[in-house]
Amino acid sequence: MEPENETQTSKFLLRGISEDPNLQPFLFGLFLFMYLVTVLGNLLIILATISDSHLHTPMYLFLSNLSFADICFTSTSVPKMLVNIQTQSKVITYEGCIAQVYFFIVFGVLDNFLLAVMAYDRFVAICHPLQYMVIMNRRLCGYLLLGSWITTALNSLLQTLMALRLSFCTDLEIPHFVCELNQLVLLACSDTFANDMVIYVAAVLLGGGPLAGILYSYAKIVSAIRAISSAEGKYKTFSTCVSHLSVVSLFYCTLLGVYLSSSVTQNSHSMARASVMYSIVTPMLNPFIYSLRNKDITEALRRLILKVAS
Repeated sequence: MEPENETQTSKFLLRGISEDPNLQPFLFGLFLFMYLVTVLGNLLIILATISDSHLHTPMYLFLSNLSFADICFTSTSVPKMLVNIQTQSKVITYEGCIAQVYFFIVFGVLDNFLLAVMAYDRFVAICHPLQYMVIMNRRLCGYLLLGSWITTALNSLLQTLMALRLSFCTDLEIPHFVCELNQLVLLACSDTFANDMVIYVAAVLLGGGPLAGILYSYAKIVSAIRAISSAEGKYKTFSTCVSHLSVVSLFYCTLLGVYLSSSVTQNSHSMARASVMYSIVTPMLNPFIYSLRNKDITEALRRLILKVAS
């Protein structure tokens, strides 16, 4: 039997982080500041890796792609949230919501893949240093990046096409600041079994797969570091992957925190606030982590700023 009160959907309502009118000016200023810092910080990382010949290596090629993905990831949700706060509107069109679903999945999963690729790069550099330039050649780096982009784009396309077949009833409020796929599926009146299966399979393969690769790479890295006899050698080797390890920990801990919090609380606004950590805060902090923990990036940024100033 078809569900009752089914309607032709033209718009959704994004409830956002808080509905308290007194908080809206504060939230607007806070997220505008965070968005500008994210874009500027990641853009500086990209410009530094392009302009400095010392950074034309696989590690920084992957880092510049991660910075680009982070800019796009936050740009998927924050500008629309800022517009809604400024206009005191919660409305997003059906087409805009579907577009948000597509790009939010693309760049969220792409972050996951790029972190795994960067972990593999560190594994080769530490465990096979003499063969590093042979293994991490331009062709392999190109294949890794192309494979990451194509896989995430196709996965997101499949998820979005599956969402297009859903029909919705009169309750069109999404308890989030972005059109998130899981929330969209929960609103559907039609059968969502196929959507749920695709989401779970994609989460296991495209989420668990890269995470398993990261854990394996770092297990081998730790084993290689332990085999080094001198304490100075251990510290110097470990310092080459501290920045990446910090970013990995921040991304996965906040992501895990979101899903753990969603399982223990029924407060929809709490879920949206927790999502801020991995979708906005983490991309904002990544450039600072790489700048503060990486002398090559710091020097490249200094030279870039001096060049621009002169």
